[in-house]
Amino acid sequence: MAPTTLKTPEKRSGLRVGENKGCALTPLPKKLKPSHRKGIQKKGNAFVKNVIREVVGFAPYEKRIMELLRNNKDKKARKLTKKRLGTLLRAKRKLEELTAILAESRRAAH
Repeated sequence: MAPTTLKTPEKRSGLRVGENKGCALTPLPKKLKPSHRKGIQKKGNAFVKNVIREVVGFAPYEKRIMELLRNNKDKKARKLTKKRLGTLLRAKRKLEELTAILAESRRAAH
């Protein structure tokens, strides 16, 4: 058997038979699902998150991780973060966030 090639869909002709058979319709535009917007950081949410971070501060495990990062114990910090958060991807994101905060505090100190 020869491999079949898929043709790009063309406008329907409105005829019962033929290559482009079928009723001629105008396709409706696809609606954007709410799940496609999931995880996008908005300005208002970012502001609220920053205010909460300033008021509440850091969790005890975050303080411990920051201390480990200050002492160049990256692997230990990664292991601890993974144990606390459950997955390596979440741990990596948290470590990036905390290292950025440490770097910012160093810049502010100088």
